[in-house]
Amino acid sequence: MTRALMFMGTGSDVGKSMLVAGLCRAFANRGLKVAPFKPQNMSNNAAVTADGGEIGRAQALQARASRLAPITAMNPVLLKPEQETGAQVIVRGKRVASMSARDYFKRRAEYMPEVLGAFHELATETDLVLVEGAGSASEINLRAADLANFGFARAANVPVVLVGDIQRGGVIAAIVGTFAVIAPEDADLVKASLINKFQGDPSLFSDGAAFIAETTRRPVLGPVPYFADARKLPAEDVLALDAPAEASVGHITIAVPRLPRIANFDDLDPLRSEPDVRLVMVNQGDPLPRDADIVVLPGSKATRSDLEALKSAGWDEDIRALYRLGTRIFGICGGYQMLGRTIADPDGVEGYPGTSEGLGLLDIDTIIEPQKQLRLETGTHVITGTPLSGYHMHMGVSRGPDISNPFAQLAGVSEGAQSADGRVTGTYLHGVFASDSFRRAFLHLDPSKGQSYESGVEQALDDLAAHLEHCVDLDQLLSLAGEVIE
Repeated sequence: MTRALMFMGTGSDVGKSMLVAGLCRAFANRGLKVAPFKPQNMSNNAAVTADGGEIGRAQALQARASRLAPITAMNPVLLKPEQETGAQVIVRGKRVASMSARDYFKRRAEYMPEVLGAFHELATETDLVLVEGAGSASEINLRAADLANFGFARAANVPVVLVGDIQRGGVIAAIVGTFAVIAPEDADLVKASLINKFQGDPSLFSDGAAFIAETTRRPVLGPVPYFADARKLPAEDVLALDAPAEASVGHITIAVPRLPRIANFDDLDPLRSEPDVRLVMVNQGDPLPRDADIVVLPGSKATRSDLEALKSAGWDEDIRALYRLGTRIFGICGGYQMLGRTIADPDGVEGYPGTSEGLGLLDIDTIIEPQKQLRLETGTHVITGTPLSGYHMHMGVSRGPDISNPFAQLAGVSEGAQSADGRVTGTYLHGVFASDSFRRAFLHLDPSKGQSYESGVEQALDDLAAHLEHCVDLDQLLSLAGEVIE
Protein backbone atom coordinates (compact mmCIF):
# COMPACT_ATOMS: atom_id res chain seq x y z
CA MET A 1 0.00 0.00 0.00
CA THR A 2 1.37 3.39 -1.05
CA ARG A 3 0.40 6.39 1.02
CA ALA A 4 0.53 10.10 0.22
CA LEU A 5 0.39 13.33 2.22
CA MET A 6 0.37 16.88 0.89
CA PHE A 7 1.82 20.01 2.49
CA MET A 8 0.17 23.31 1.57
CA GLY A 9 1.08 26.74 2.90
CA THR A 10 -0.86 29.69 4.20
CA GLY A 11 1.42 31.69 1.88
CA SER A 12 4.58 31.51 -0.17
CA ASP A 13 7.96 30.86 1.47
CA VAL A 14 6.53 29.32 4.66
CA GLY A 15 9.13 26.56 4.47
CA LYS A 16 7.21 23.81 2.65
CA SER A 17 10.17 22.82 0.48
CA MET A 18 12.52 22.40 3.42
CA LEU A 19 9.90 20.51 5.44
CA VAL A 20 9.30 18.05 2.63
CA ALA A 21 13.05 17.60 2.07
CA GLY A 22 13.62 16.92 5.76
CA LEU A 23 10.68 14.52 5.97
CA CYS A 24 11.87 12.69 2.85
CA ARG A 25 15.20 12.05 4.55
CA ALA A 26 13.60 11.22 7.92
CA PHE A 27 11.21 8.62 6.47
CA ALA A 28 13.94 7.26 4.18
CA ASN A 29 16.07 6.79 7.30
CA ARG A 30 13.20 4.70 8.70
CA GLY A 31 13.46 2.36 5.74
CA LEU A 32 10.57 3.66 3.65
CA LYS A 33 10.94 4.27 -0.06
CA VAL A 34 9.86 7.90 -0.31
CA ALA A 35 9.39 10.14 -3.35
CA PRO A 36 8.72 13.90 -3.50
CA PHE A 37 6.07 15.36 -5.79
CA LYS A 38 5.06 18.89 -6.73
CA PRO A 39 2.24 19.05 -9.29
CA GLN A 40 3.01 22.56 -10.52
CA ASN A 41 5.99 24.70 -9.67
CA MET A 42 7.07 28.19 -10.68
CA SER A 43 10.80 28.78 -10.51
CA ASN A 44 13.78 29.75 -12.62
CA ASN A 45 15.98 27.58 -10.43
CA ALA A 46 15.80 24.18 -12.07
CA ALA A 47 17.75 20.92 -12.27
CA VAL A 48 18.39 18.41 -15.04
CA THR A 49 16.92 14.98 -14.31
CA ALA A 50 18.22 11.47 -14.82
CA ASP A 51 15.62 10.96 -17.57
CA GLY A 52 16.79 13.99 -19.56
CA GLY A 53 14.30 16.68 -18.57
CA GLU A 54 14.15 19.45 -15.99
CA ILE A 55 12.30 19.98 -12.72
CA GLY A 56 12.30 22.56 -9.95
CA ARG A 57 15.47 22.68 -7.86
CA ALA A 58 13.49 21.97 -4.68
CA GLN A 59 12.21 18.67 -6.05
CA ALA A 60 15.75 17.69 -7.07
CA LEU A 61 16.88 18.37 -3.50
CA GLN A 62 13.92 16.41 -2.12
CA ALA A 63 14.80 13.50 -4.41
CA ARG A 64 18.34 13.61 -3.05
CA ALA A 65 16.93 13.63 0.47
CA SER A 66 14.93 10.52 -0.48
CA ARG A 67 18.12 8.94 -1.87
CA LEU A 68 16.56 8.78 -5.34
CA ALA A 69 17.69 10.13 -8.69
CA PRO A 70 15.49 13.08 -9.72
CA ILE A 71 13.04 12.32 -12.54
CA THR A 72 10.51 14.46 -14.37
CA ALA A 73 7.54 12.72 -12.72
CA MET A 74 8.45 14.51 -9.48
CA ASN A 75 7.46 17.90 -10.94
CA PRO A 76 5.33 17.37 -14.05
CA VAL A 77 4.50 21.05 -14.67
CA LEU A 78 7.20 23.70 -14.25
CA LEU A 79 6.65 27.38 -15.08
CA LYS A 80 9.77 29.47 -15.70
CA PRO A 81 8.98 33.22 -15.76
CA GLU A 82 10.40 34.98 -18.81
CA GLN A 83 8.52 38.28 -18.65
CA GLU A 84 6.42 40.18 -16.12
CA THR A 85 3.24 38.43 -17.31
CA GLY A 86 4.46 35.28 -19.05
CA ALA A 87 6.42 32.10 -18.56
CA GLN A 88 7.96 29.13 -20.31
CA VAL A 89 5.78 26.05 -19.73
CA ILE A 90 7.67 22.81 -19.05
CA VAL A 91 5.60 19.59 -19.06
CA ARG A 92 7.26 16.33 -18.02
CA GLY A 93 10.62 18.00 -18.32
CA LYS A 94 10.24 19.47 -21.82
CA ARG A 95 9.36 22.95 -22.98
CA VAL A 96 5.96 22.91 -24.69
CA ALA A 97 5.24 26.63 -25.03
CA SER A 98 5.73 30.14 -23.76
CA MET A 99 2.45 31.67 -22.58
CA SER A 100 1.07 34.73 -20.92
CA ALA A 101 -0.30 34.14 -17.44
CA ARG A 102 -3.82 34.67 -18.76
CA ASP A 103 -3.38 32.06 -21.51
CA TYR A 104 -1.86 29.55 -19.12
CA PHE A 105 -4.75 29.87 -16.67
CA LYS A 106 -7.17 29.29 -19.54
CA ARG A 107 -5.34 26.13 -20.59
CA ARG A 108 -3.89 24.64 -17.43
CA ALA A 109 -6.71 22.10 -17.01
CA GLU A 110 -5.22 20.38 -20.09
CA TYR A 111 -2.24 19.36 -17.97
CA MET A 112 -4.14 17.61 -15.16
CA PRO A 113 -3.90 14.18 -16.86
CA GLU A 114 -0.10 14.59 -17.03
CA VAL A 115 -0.03 15.60 -13.36
CA LEU A 116 -2.13 12.65 -12.20
CA GLY A 117 -0.22 10.25 -14.44
CA ALA A 118 3.09 11.37 -12.96
CA PHE A 119 1.76 11.08 -9.42
CA HIS A 120 0.52 7.53 -9.93
CA GLU A 121 3.77 6.62 -11.68
CA LEU A 122 5.65 7.57 -8.51
CA ALA A 123 3.11 5.83 -6.31
CA THR A 124 3.61 2.49 -8.04
CA GLU A 125 7.33 2.56 -7.14
CA THR A 126 7.26 3.86 -3.56
CA ASP A 127 5.81 3.44 -0.08
CA LEU A 128 5.14 7.12 0.53
CA VAL A 129 4.72 10.19 -1.69
CA LEU A 130 5.19 13.56 0.00
CA VAL A 131 3.49 16.27 -2.02
CA GLU A 132 4.34 19.98 -1.89
CA GLY A 133 1.76 22.61 -2.77
CA ALA A 134 2.56 25.99 -4.28
CA GLY A 135 2.02 29.50 -2.98
CA SER A 136 -1.02 29.95 -0.78
CA ALA A 137 -3.77 27.38 -0.28
CA SER A 138 -6.31 30.18 0.13
CA GLU A 139 -6.00 31.80 -3.32
CA ILE A 140 -9.65 31.23 -4.16
CA ASN A 141 -9.29 33.47 -7.24
CA LEU A 142 -7.04 30.76 -8.73
CA ARG A 143 -9.05 27.76 -7.54
CA ALA A 144 -10.86 26.93 -10.79
CA ALA A 145 -8.86 24.33 -12.78
CA ASP A 146 -6.15 24.46 -10.10
CA LEU A 147 -3.24 22.03 -10.47
CA ALA A 148 -1.02 23.17 -7.63
CA ASN A 149 -3.06 22.88 -4.44
CA PHE A 150 -6.61 21.74 -3.74
CA GLY A 151 -7.32 21.05 -7.41
CA PHE A 152 -4.73 18.30 -7.34
CA ALA A 153 -5.50 17.17 -3.78
CA ARG A 154 -9.18 16.68 -4.64
CA ALA A 155 -8.45 14.94 -7.94
CA ALA A 156 -6.01 12.51 -6.29
CA ASN A 157 -7.80 12.41 -2.90
CA VAL A 158 -4.64 13.24 -0.97
CA PRO A 159 -4.89 14.43 2.67
CA VAL A 160 -3.37 17.81 3.48
CA VAL A 161 -1.30 19.38 6.26
CA LEU A 162 -1.56 23.18 6.30
CA VAL A 163 1.77 24.91 7.08
CA GLY A 164 2.03 28.36 8.64
CA ASP A 165 5.14 30.48 9.19
CA ILE A 166 5.10 31.98 12.69
CA GLN A 167 8.18 34.09 11.97
CA ARG A 168 6.08 36.36 9.77
CA GLY A 169 3.57 37.08 12.49
CA GLY A 170 -0.17 36.54 12.23
CA VAL A 171 0.10 32.77 11.93
CA ILE A 172 -3.10 32.16 13.94
CA ALA A 173 -5.11 34.38 11.61
CA ALA A 174 -3.39 32.86 8.56
CA ILE A 175 -4.39 29.32 9.49
CA VAL A 176 -7.87 30.06 10.79
CA GLY A 177 -8.45 32.46 7.90
CA THR A 178 -7.53 29.80 5.37
CA PHE A 179 -10.29 27.56 6.72
CA ALA A 180 -12.68 30.51 6.58
CA VAL A 181 -12.23 31.20 2.86
CA ILE A 182 -11.67 27.80 1.23
CA ALA A 183 -14.56 25.61 0.09
CA PRO A 184 -15.90 23.16 2.71
CA GLU A 185 -15.03 20.18 0.50
CA ASP A 186 -11.42 21.45 0.28
CA ALA A 187 -11.29 21.99 4.03
CA ASP A 188 -12.38 18.38 4.53
CA LEU A 189 -9.04 17.27 3.07
CA VAL A 190 -7.03 19.23 5.68
CA LYS A 191 -6.17 16.84 8.51
CA ALA A 192 -3.84 19.04 10.60
CA SER A 193 -1.93 22.29 10.68
CA LEU A 194 1.77 22.71 11.36
CA ILE A 195 3.57 25.71 12.82
CA ASN A 196 6.96 26.32 11.21
CA LYS A 197 10.03 28.51 11.89
CA PHE A 198 9.35 28.98 15.61
CA GLN A 199 11.88 30.91 17.68
CA GLY A 200 11.81 31.21 21.47
CA ASP A 201 9.97 29.29 24.18
CA PRO A 202 7.38 26.92 22.60
CA SER A 203 5.26 26.96 25.76
CA LEU A 204 4.40 30.59 25.01
CA PHE A 205 2.46 29.41 21.96
CA SER A 206 0.43 26.74 23.75
CA ASP A 207 -2.67 28.95 24.01
CA GLY A 208 -2.36 29.88 20.32
CA ALA A 209 -2.08 26.24 19.32
CA ALA A 210 -5.10 25.37 21.46
CA PHE A 211 -7.14 28.15 19.81
CA ILE A 212 -6.21 26.93 16.31
CA ALA A 213 -7.05 23.33 17.22
CA GLU A 214 -10.38 24.29 18.78
CA THR A 215 -11.38 26.63 15.95
CA THR A 216 -10.36 24.35 13.07
CA ARG A 217 -11.14 21.07 14.87
CA ARG A 218 -7.80 19.75 13.64
CA PRO A 219 -4.63 18.85 15.57
CA VAL A 220 -1.73 21.32 15.52
CA LEU A 221 1.68 19.80 14.85
CA GLY A 222 4.99 21.23 16.02
CA PRO A 223 5.94 23.91 16.51
CA VAL A 224 9.00 23.29 14.34
CA PRO A 225 11.85 25.49 15.59
CA TYR A 226 13.68 27.64 13.06
CA PHE A 227 16.39 25.58 11.34
CA ALA A 228 19.33 27.90 10.76
CA ASP A 229 21.28 25.42 8.66
CA ALA A 230 18.62 25.58 5.94
CA ARG A 231 20.93 28.17 4.38
CA LYS A 232 23.34 25.33 3.60
CA LEU A 233 20.79 23.74 1.28
CA PRO A 234 20.10 24.92 -2.28
CA ALA A 235 17.20 27.36 -2.32
CA GLU A 236 14.62 27.44 -5.10
CA ASP A 237 12.80 30.71 -4.54
CA VAL A 238 14.57 33.90 -5.62
CA LEU A 239 13.28 35.39 -2.34
CA ALA A 240 16.19 33.54 -0.73
CA LEU A 241 18.49 36.14 -2.28
CA ASP A 242 16.78 38.79 -0.15
CA ALA A 243 17.87 37.12 3.09
CA PRO A 244 20.58 39.07 4.95
CA ALA A 245 24.02 37.74 4.06
CA GLU A 246 26.13 36.31 6.82
CA ALA A 247 29.04 38.47 7.87
CA SER A 248 32.18 37.28 6.11
CA VAL A 249 35.84 38.14 6.48
CA GLY A 250 36.84 36.20 3.35
CA HIS A 251 39.78 37.70 1.53
CA ILE A 252 38.34 36.87 -1.92
CA THR A 253 35.51 39.18 -2.97
CA ILE A 254 33.13 37.85 -5.60
CA ALA A 255 30.55 40.30 -6.96
CA VAL A 256 27.34 39.06 -8.59
CA PRO A 257 24.96 41.50 -10.32
CA ARG A 258 21.43 40.49 -9.34
CA LEU A 259 19.69 40.28 -12.69
CA PRO A 260 15.88 40.69 -12.82
CA ARG A 261 15.47 37.21 -14.36
CA ILE A 262 18.35 35.49 -12.58
CA ALA A 263 18.19 31.72 -13.06
CA ASN A 264 19.87 28.72 -11.44
CA PHE A 265 21.32 30.96 -8.75
CA ASP A 266 22.23 27.90 -6.68
CA ASP A 267 25.36 27.94 -8.88
CA LEU A 268 26.59 30.45 -6.29
CA ASP A 269 26.00 28.33 -3.18
CA PRO A 270 29.36 26.50 -3.25
CA LEU A 271 31.17 29.83 -3.54
CA ARG A 272 29.19 31.22 -0.61
CA SER A 273 30.11 28.18 1.45
CA GLU A 274 33.84 28.90 1.22
CA PRO A 275 35.12 30.68 4.37
CA ASP A 276 37.71 32.53 2.27
CA VAL A 277 35.02 34.03 0.03
CA ARG A 278 32.92 37.15 0.52
CA LEU A 279 30.05 36.81 -1.96
CA VAL A 280 28.34 40.15 -2.65
CA MET A 281 24.95 40.18 -4.38
CA VAL A 282 24.68 43.63 -5.96
CA ASN A 283 21.19 45.08 -6.36
CA GLN A 284 19.97 47.44 -9.07
CA GLY A 285 21.12 50.97 -8.29
CA ASP A 286 24.32 49.90 -6.53
CA PRO A 287 27.73 49.82 -8.25
CA LEU A 288 29.84 46.69 -8.40
CA PRO A 289 32.46 46.86 -5.61
CA ARG A 290 35.83 48.14 -6.81
CA ASP A 291 37.65 45.61 -4.63
CA ALA A 292 36.02 42.65 -6.43
CA ASP A 293 38.52 39.94 -7.31
CA ILE A 294 35.98 38.11 -9.48
CA VAL A 295 32.70 39.14 -11.11
CA VAL A 296 30.30 36.26 -11.79
CA LEU A 297 27.56 36.92 -14.33
CA PRO A 298 24.85 34.35 -13.47
CA GLY A 299 22.34 32.55 -15.62
CA SER A 300 19.25 34.33 -16.90
CA LYS A 301 15.81 33.25 -18.10
CA ALA A 302 15.58 36.26 -20.44
CA THR A 303 19.14 36.99 -21.47
CA ARG A 304 18.67 39.97 -23.78
CA SER A 305 16.22 41.62 -21.39
CA ASP A 306 18.61 41.11 -18.46
CA LEU A 307 21.48 42.43 -20.57
CA GLU A 308 19.55 45.66 -21.10
CA ALA A 309 18.87 45.84 -17.36
CA LEU A 310 22.58 45.30 -16.70
CA LYS A 311 23.42 48.21 -18.98
CA SER A 312 20.72 50.42 -17.47
CA ALA A 313 22.26 49.81 -14.04
CA GLY A 314 25.67 50.89 -15.36
CA TRP A 315 27.11 47.47 -14.57
CA ASP A 316 28.50 47.10 -18.11
CA GLU A 317 30.86 50.01 -17.45
CA ASP A 318 31.65 48.67 -13.97
CA ILE A 319 32.57 45.28 -15.45
CA ARG A 320 34.80 46.80 -18.11
CA ALA A 321 36.49 49.03 -15.54
CA LEU A 322 37.09 46.11 -13.18
CA TYR A 323 38.46 44.04 -16.03
CA ARG A 324 40.98 46.81 -16.81
CA LEU A 325 42.00 46.75 -13.13
CA GLY A 326 42.75 43.02 -13.33
CA THR A 327 39.48 41.52 -12.02
CA ARG A 328 38.52 38.14 -13.44
CA ILE A 329 35.12 37.86 -15.14
CA PHE A 330 33.21 34.55 -15.21
CA GLY A 331 29.92 34.11 -17.06
CA ILE A 332 27.53 31.16 -16.68
CA CYS A 333 24.99 30.34 -19.39
CA GLY A 334 23.12 33.61 -20.01
CA GLY A 335 26.02 35.44 -18.34
CA TYR A 336 28.37 33.73 -20.78
CA GLN A 337 26.26 34.91 -23.71
CA MET A 338 26.32 38.49 -22.38
CA LEU A 339 30.12 38.51 -22.43
CA GLY A 340 30.18 38.06 -26.20
CA ARG A 341 29.80 40.52 -29.07
CA THR A 342 26.14 39.91 -29.94
CA ILE A 343 23.09 37.89 -28.86
CA ALA A 344 20.54 37.27 -31.61
CA ASP A 345 17.04 35.91 -31.02
CA PRO A 346 15.57 35.81 -34.53
CA ASP A 347 12.52 33.74 -33.56
CA GLY A 348 11.68 35.66 -30.38
CA VAL A 349 12.24 32.58 -28.20
CA GLU A 350 12.92 34.62 -25.05
CA GLY A 351 11.03 37.80 -25.91
CA TYR A 352 10.86 40.16 -28.85
CA PRO A 353 12.93 39.13 -31.91
CA GLY A 354 16.14 41.03 -32.55
CA THR A 355 19.83 41.30 -31.80
CA SER A 356 21.52 42.88 -28.79
CA GLU A 357 25.08 44.09 -28.47
CA GLY A 358 26.94 42.22 -25.73
CA LEU A 359 29.79 43.35 -23.49
CA GLY A 360 32.41 42.39 -26.07
CA LEU A 361 34.79 40.79 -23.58
CA LEU A 362 34.69 37.44 -25.40
CA ASP A 363 35.09 37.09 -29.15
CA ILE A 364 31.90 35.07 -29.68
CA ASP A 365 28.39 35.57 -31.06
CA THR A 366 25.28 33.78 -29.83
CA ILE A 367 22.05 32.77 -31.54
CA ILE A 368 19.09 31.79 -29.33
CA GLU A 369 17.41 28.69 -30.74
CA PRO A 370 14.07 27.04 -29.83
CA GLN A 371 15.62 23.66 -29.00
CA LYS A 372 16.67 23.49 -25.36
CA GLN A 373 19.81 21.54 -24.49
CA LEU A 374 19.41 19.47 -21.31
CA ARG A 375 22.08 17.02 -20.21
CA LEU A 376 24.37 16.10 -17.35
CA GLU A 377 28.10 16.46 -18.00
CA THR A 378 31.47 15.48 -16.56
CA GLY A 379 34.84 16.67 -17.77
CA THR A 380 38.05 18.50 -17.00
CA HIS A 381 38.90 22.16 -16.52
CA VAL A 382 41.40 22.99 -19.26
CA ILE A 383 43.70 25.35 -17.33
CA THR A 384 44.03 23.46 -14.03
CA GLY A 385 43.31 19.92 -15.20
CA THR A 386 40.88 19.43 -12.32
CA PRO A 387 37.75 17.29 -12.76
CA LEU A 388 34.36 18.96 -12.80
CA SER A 389 30.74 18.10 -13.39
CA GLY A 390 27.63 20.10 -14.16
CA TYR A 391 24.68 20.28 -16.50
CA HIS A 392 23.58 22.04 -19.66
CA MET A 393 20.24 23.85 -19.60
CA HIS A 394 20.19 26.47 -22.34
CA MET A 395 18.66 27.47 -25.67
CA GLY A 396 21.58 29.16 -27.41
CA VAL A 397 24.60 28.30 -29.55
CA SER A 398 27.76 30.40 -29.34
CA ARG A 399 30.46 30.56 -31.99
CA GLY A 400 33.61 32.61 -32.50
CA PRO A 401 37.42 32.66 -32.21
CA ASP A 402 37.49 32.40 -28.40
CA ILE A 403 35.73 29.02 -28.61
CA SER A 404 39.11 27.63 -29.68
CA ASN A 405 40.35 28.49 -26.16
CA PRO A 406 37.76 26.42 -24.21
CA PHE A 407 36.85 26.42 -20.56
CA ALA A 408 36.52 22.63 -20.28
CA GLN A 409 36.83 19.36 -22.13
CA LEU A 410 33.77 17.09 -21.88
CA ALA A 411 34.45 13.60 -23.22
CA GLY A 412 36.81 15.11 -25.77
CA VAL A 413 34.44 17.93 -26.75
CA SER A 414 35.45 21.53 -26.09
CA GLU A 415 33.03 23.60 -23.98
CA GLY A 416 32.91 27.31 -23.24
CA ALA A 417 35.41 30.01 -24.12
CA GLN A 418 38.20 32.11 -22.62
CA SER A 419 39.77 35.38 -23.66
CA ALA A 420 43.36 35.37 -24.89
CA ASP A 421 44.62 36.73 -21.55
CA GLY A 422 42.63 34.10 -19.59
CA ARG A 423 40.84 36.65 -17.40
CA VAL A 424 37.41 36.36 -19.04
CA THR A 425 35.73 32.96 -19.04
CA GLY A 426 32.33 31.76 -20.15
CA THR A 427 30.60 28.40 -19.89
CA TYR A 428 27.17 26.92 -20.46
CA LEU A 429 27.78 24.52 -17.58
CA HIS A 430 25.69 25.09 -14.47
CA GLY A 431 26.78 23.57 -11.18
CA VAL A 432 30.52 23.51 -11.82
CA PHE A 433 31.44 25.23 -8.54
CA ALA A 434 30.06 22.24 -6.61
CA SER A 435 33.14 20.32 -7.86
CA ASP A 436 35.49 20.85 -4.92
CA SER A 437 38.84 20.49 -6.66
CA PHE A 438 37.83 22.78 -9.52
CA ARG A 439 36.30 25.38 -7.20
CA ARG A 440 39.37 25.61 -5.03
CA ALA A 441 41.72 25.66 -8.02
CA PHE A 442 39.63 28.42 -9.60
CA LEU A 443 39.80 30.43 -6.38
CA HIS A 444 43.54 29.75 -5.99
CA LEU A 445 42.97 28.11 -2.60
CA ASP A 446 44.91 25.31 -0.98
CA PRO A 447 43.32 22.11 -2.39
CA SER A 448 44.06 20.23 0.84
CA LYS A 449 41.87 22.57 2.89
CA GLY A 450 38.16 23.21 3.02
CA GLN A 451 35.19 20.87 3.23
CA SER A 452 33.37 19.05 0.47
CA TYR A 453 30.37 21.08 -0.64
CA GLU A 454 28.30 17.98 -1.43
CA SER A 455 29.17 16.44 1.94
CA GLY A 456 27.95 19.63 3.57
CA VAL A 457 24.60 19.33 1.79
CA GLU A 458 24.26 15.71 2.91
CA GLN A 459 25.05 16.65 6.50
CA ALA A 460 22.50 19.46 6.41
CA LEU A 461 19.82 17.05 5.16
CA ASP A 462 20.63 14.58 7.94
CA ASP A 463 20.56 17.38 10.50
CA LEU A 464 17.22 18.63 9.15
CA ALA A 465 15.75 15.12 9.41
CA ALA A 466 16.97 14.79 13.00
CA HIS A 467 15.54 18.25 13.76
CA LEU A 468 12.08 17.17 12.53
CA GLU A 469 12.28 13.82 14.34
CA HIS A 470 12.78 15.77 17.55
CA CYS A 471 9.93 18.25 17.23
CA VAL A 472 7.23 16.48 15.16
CA ASP A 473 5.52 13.17 15.93
CA LEU A 474 6.37 11.42 12.67
CA ASP A 475 4.20 8.43 13.53
CA GLN A 476 1.23 10.74 13.90
CA LEU A 477 2.16 12.47 10.64
CA LEU A 478 2.38 9.15 8.83
CA SER A 479 -1.01 8.15 10.20
CA LEU A 480 -2.53 11.17 8.44
CA ALA A 481 -1.34 10.01 5.01
CA GLY A 482 -3.97 8.46 2.77
CA GLU A 483 -3.83 5.39 0.61
CA VAL A 484 -3.19 6.11 -3.08
CA ILE A 485 -5.99 4.67 -5.22
CA GLU A 486 -5.97 4.93 -9.00
